[in-house]
Amino acid sequence: MKKHLFLIVILLYSTQLFSQQIHRKTLKLMGSRFDISVVANDTLKASIYINLAIEEITRIEKLISSWDPNSQTSEIIRNAGIQPVKVDKELFDLIERAIAISKLTDGAFDISYASMDKIWKFDGSMKTMPSEKEIEESVAKVGYNNIILDKEKQTVFLKLKGMKIGFGAIGKGYAADKAKALLISEGVVAGIINASGDMNTWGKQPNGDDWKVAITNPLNKNNAFALLPISNSAVVTSGDYEKYVNFNGKRYSHIIDPRTGYPATEIISVSVFAPKAELADALATSIFVMGTEIGLNRINQLKNIECIIIDSKGLIHTSNNININKI
Repeated sequence: MKKHLFLIVILLYSTQLFSQQIHRKTLKLMGSRFDISVVANDTLKASIYINLAIEEITRIEKLISSWDPNSQTSEIIRNAGIQPVKVDKELFDLIERAIAISKLTDGAFDISYASMDKIWKFDGSMKTMPSEKEIEESVAKVGYNNIILDKEKQTVFLKLKGMKIGFGAIGKGYAADKAKALLISEGVVAGIINASGDMNTWGKQPNGDDWKVAITNPLNKNNAFALLPISNSAVVTSGDYEKYVNFNGKRYSHIIDPRTGYPATEIISVSVFAPKAELADALATSIFVMGTEIGLNRINQLKNIECIIIDSKGLIHTSNNININKI
């Protein structure tokens, strides 16, 4: 799933008026751009804190990566249809939470999406739609119900031979959460972990104001339409307006519904606000697949979670309890 960064962090502070300053580093981790910002009294302390965050994110990547043959995730995949694999409690718990989100979203979110055959092409080479049979077969090995967990033995078993799991729609959010928790435990009073649109904040800016995000419409991404404060919480934006195909007058996004094998068609951007980036990450993906009406209905049933949806016509939809301060 591709992420576009439609969130702009507005940093309102003066380095001359406050002893604490915002220190930031941008680098590539987990195959994506990470912006790590911390509030600290001096550059040396800030550098130490930022390096701690980098180490934590790198550790998580090694745990959940399906590209690293030595990771526990790769071991689970190698043993699909063969035998259960004992894993660390951290990975077991992450998979258990992922399955819970799958149940919550009726399978719109599913870490076994990695089993899908890549029959849709969004590079301009696709001239005709795949057949119904090809689409059906592409998701034959997808299904969170085939991920078997044994809590007592702490094992994970993929029932179907050739089945896979992947954390592309939850991993960066989880890494942002863990990096934030580590820095808080080290005494960092405020900061932002921004993982290519998976943003987690804590504390306040040096001038005492909340962090703020500007929300943009992908159809007019140079102009923000709303400014929202975020305090000790996460916001994740999933978007897709560049990679798509048109068949018979219908626009098909490159984000695929793991239940059907068909691409999403109704939404171009979703921003989810939640206490943790992991949950916001998973829900943003789910809403994209579920569509506006079902997605809003589901979010409105969840406590402390809000969303902003921009549909394929550029219309803006919000959950019940979100207040947009239009710019």
